[in-house]
Amino acid sequence: MALRKIATIGNPVLRQPAREVGREELASAHMQAILDDLVETMRDAAGAGLAAPQIHEGVRVCAVEVANNPRYPYMRPVPLTILVNPRVVPTTEETFPNYEGCLSVPNLRGLVARFTGIRVTAWDRSGAPVDLSLRGLTAGTFQHEIDHLDGTLFVDRVTDTRSLCTWADFEKYRRAEFVAQAEALVARFGQ
Repeated sequence: MALRKIATIGNPVLRQPAREVGREELASAHMQAILDDLVETMRDAAGAGLAAPQIHEGVRVCAVEVANNPRYPYMRPVPLTILVNPRVVPTTEETFPNYEGCLSVPNLRGLVARFTGIRVTAWDRSGAPVDLSLRGLTAGTFQHEIDHLDGTLFVDRVTDTRSLCTWADFEKYRRAEFVAQAEALVARFGQ
């Protein structure tokens, strides 16, 4: 395992749709090493998720994990989940405003409308099928990571550019209101 440099906004790898991974490639030592690096890099950066393009790999793979993350104390735990070739389908038209940031867009946060319910189908790292029904903040986290695989960053989905702020200004001016909304969402959906 190795820590990888995280690509930041402006790097072309973040704007290119990632290619799908076949079963034979997924089983290869090279791809398994990429997955290990992805998880190690995500954990080292205290991210709630990370997509392969963010570590300069243009493959349709991402990881999500929330476990006592100091950046997201209002989120419920999410066990380590590796998604290969994920597809997301909204299960509702209802959305919620999510104040998002991104390891590839350092020190910037903004409001993004995310579906309150989604279904994600994919493979896990061994090629077994994954079928998840997700709601609330957890659904938002998965939508954010899967967006990366299509070359989309959260800044592309910001609903009002006046919501953009630095991490420090989010903490000072917007965190309390957002945390109250996030906790209500978690209480409503349990995720």
